[in-house]
Amino acid sequence: MSIIGAETFKWEDADKRGNIMWRIPRNIKLNDNIVVREDEIAVFYRDGKVLAYFDRPDRYALTSLNDPIVAPIVKFLSGVRQQAEVIYLQKRVLDGKFGSKQPYQFRDKEFGVVNLRVFGEFRYRVSSPANFVNQFIGTFNYASSAEVEERIKEQMIVLIYNVIGEMKDQGMGVADLASSLMNIEQGILSKSGDHFDLYGVGIDKISGLYISLPDEVQKAVDTRASMQVLGTSYMGYQTGQAMREAASNPANGAAGAGVGVGAGIGMGWTMVDQMRPAGQSQQAAGGGAMPFGPSAKCPKCGTVNPPTNKFCSECGTRFEPDKKCSKCGNNVPGGAKFCPDCGNPLGDRKCSKCGAEVPVSSKFCPQCGEPIQ
Repeated sequence: MSIIGAETFKWEDADKRGNIMWRIPRNIKLNDNIVVREDEIAVFYRDGKVLAYFDRPDRYALTSLNDPIVAPIVKFLSGVRQQAEVIYLQKRVLDGKFGSKQPYQFRDKEFGVVNLRVFGEFRYRVSSPANFVNQFIGTFNYASSAEVEERIKEQMIVLIYNVIGEMKDQGMGVADLASSLMNIEQGILSKSGDHFDLYGVGIDKISGLYISLPDEVQKAVDTRASMQVLGTSYMGYQTGQAMREAASNPANGAAGAGVGVGAGIGMGWTMVDQMRPAGQSQQAAGGGAMPFGPSAKCPKCGTVNPPTNKFCSECGTRFEPDKKCSKCGNNVPGGAKFCPDCGNPLGDRKCSKCGAEVPVSSKFCPQCGEPIQ
């Protein structure tokens, strides 16, 4: 400090870290000195008016009417004490984080009104010292970097909501948000100039953008995505979920395991039927090509086969269509030799002596004359 009270000020590195601005903690006096380095801009203003910007590294001596001799006289005569101040601004790029305090109400065609919250990171810098000082110091009278950054965060949320609203008007739904994050980020950057130039701030990058959905909506979106991957309907998806839960629930014991196996078999043929062309599905629904319903169970070994099989894939037994009993008219399962209701023999029989085929109506073998019991 000199004999007239002048001092030299500089922005110490310890105070600069993470701060976009720093105000010298007292009024400037006659011949005070400031040191400006490569990554700084010093703004000298008096009575709320900017007098000079110092953006080249050097030492500067400042002069003001606010000195120990003139200032008391001016104050005595006019009752006014003039204010001369210096504020340092950073040139380098700074990183910040944002998060919405209030949800954005997104009206979706499928899910109705959904409350969205957005989070992420951004990289910003002072692009216009004049606008920055006029807005944040002159208009809002901010004195700390925390206040400045809080204002930038608020405006960032407003900009993001505007971009999401425009993309919604273009047809984007809630289920499309995850796949549209890159487009949203690009939209924010393209509109940041018009939005932040007024504040003298430039947005260089948006990263880590995350849009949070309510839990119930997120589950519904995940379910829809799983259905698309599996290529199945909602009923088929629910069947698969029930199968997994029943088979993995130890409280159900053997019963749960049985439910899991049965549901798994039914789910398999349900998915096969859904992937079959429409014509084949309709034919199957008519019953002509699938005598054993949605799954064909072998009458010999009990193996469950696809409904389109003509032979058992396990033992080779031929699947035969159901028949009508010629005596009582009741339905008889394919492959049966006798009617289960009246005992009437069905189909040709073999001679026990020569092995020849004997018609049902014959009482003797047409080859050797052996009586047929």
